Amino acid sequence: MSHAYDYHVHSNYSDGRFLFQMLRAAEEAGLDGVGFADHCNVSSRAAMQEAKRHLGFNLDQTYERRREAIDSLQDRFDVAIFDAVEMDYDPRDEAEIADFLGEADFDYTVGSVHHLEDVNVHVEGYFAKKDEDERRALVDEYYDTLVSLVESELFDIAAHIDLLERNPVLRGYATEDHYERVAAAFTESRTIPEINGGRILRDYGEFHPAPSFRDVLAAHDVAYTVGSDSHDPAALKNCTPVLAEFFEEKREDPVRVVS
Repeated sequence: MSHAYDYHVHSNYSDGRFLFQMLRAAEEAGLDGVGFADHCNVSSRAAMQEAKRHLGFNLDQTYERRREAIDSLQDRFDVAIFDAVEMDYDPRDEAEIADFLGEADFDYTVGSVHHLEDVNVHVEGYFAKKDEDERRALVDEYYDTLVSLVESELFDIAAHIDLLERNPVLRGYATEDHYERVAAAFTESRTIPEINGGRILRDYGEFHPAPSFRDVLAAHDVAYTVGSDSHDPAALKNCTPVLAEFFEEKREDPVRVVS
């Protein structure tokens, strides 16, 4: 890559490490720019409010404080720093999301589908209780929501677009029809999917999207941006060369969202 950017990194303003630790790692990894896209949820629904309290994800209340911290660190590191957000998306929350993003005015926005039936898709025990038909219906719902995310035009980036593949009990239910619908939505939208390296070096062992999904996206000429989805310095440093190798093998650079 002629210039190396990572647009999906977390800090202690959600579930990552301190800003300065992540920036030091970005500098050591040779990145030209890094974007802090901390988790955020602005839904007024009770289940989401409870989850926020449990996790302590309060970027909707702390983004200005984080922005001041980013500004104060710009001159201390030889890497451009971007002020972004990873926003939980649900079609029921579109008005609240739009109002908040309009007010906050981030450098760019990342949208994610993290929940089904208001439960995080990583919660294996909850979905293991579902029968086969229920799991298929939930996977349908996930991709319906993802298409709505892309069509909403609220976001610059769509994160880990087959996230439910991380959950073994939901893995393998997605079909080519799901992928075709998502790919068609991307061709009509400003929103760009990312190559997400958050689990490439962990138990799942694959990028998001997975190869079969990427084949469909390629047939629609959908381009990618890039995000390590790293939450700690070691993950950022280890994932950066793997992501670089992916794009070098494709012989193309990732889309620059901001630079």
